[in-house]
Amino acid sequence: MATAPVEDQRRLLQVQALDTRLQQLAHQRSKHPSLTTLAELDKRLADLHSSLVDSRTAVADLEREVAKAEADVEQVRTRATKDQQRLDSGALGAKDAQAVVSELESLARRQNVLEETELEIMERLEAHQESLGQVEAAHGELVAAQEKAAAEQDAAYAEIDAAAREVQAERAQLAEGLDAGLVTLYDRLRGQLGGLGAAALRGNRCEGCRLELNPGDLAAARGAAPEQIVRCEECGRILVRDPDGS
Repeated sequence: MATAPVEDQRRLLQVQALDTRLQQLAHQRSKHPSLTTLAELDKRLADLHSSLVDSRTAVADLEREVAKAEADVEQVRTRATKDQQRLDSGALGAKDAQAVVSELESLARRQNVLEETELEIMERLEAHQESLGQVEAAHGELVAAQEKAAAEQDAAYAEIDAAAREVQAERAQLAEGLDAGLVTLYDRLRGQLGGLGAAALRGNRCEGCRLELNPGDLAAARGAAPEQIVRCEECGRILVRDPDGS
């Protein structure tokens, strides 16, 4: 039968309490609400990113179309100005003058068409620019929310990590000098039983599995030598009898 000093068995319960606290802190960190918030914000930003790219592309395309339309209008205006100057110079013969007048009329019609096209493109550009502004504003709000959530997460993690370091330091001090065989068994059972390797026996109940021991097992546990390491027949955890040293 494995044995360990009674005081070591009692201290093991304190070590278990600290290990449980460390588990709770790790769970708190891994399930912190900020993780859900950030994941949701990341998804919303990813969804909005596509709209933002599409909107910026549309505005850039329309800006190029406006620039081309303006260049086309300016080209016609320049040609019309030169024709008018030739006509006003009086140096043209009647036939050439008539041809220039005809071209000026054609250029005027062409200019009207081009200006209408330019206006239509500018109106579409204005609408897309307004839409882009709305998308960029929404994107900016999400980025700000993401940065705030990340800062809150960092602060929460720092607090949790600081608490964990304190518990780890206390645990290391408490576990120092414990019976090696007891610690080895405890660590193995913790790995097998969800982190709980030792529990107190109070009355006829194991605090690990919350079950009452049958009379025979209870009598065997109570009747074992104080130094003997006793395990719960129901859950297999180390049972610490007389945990309060009373």
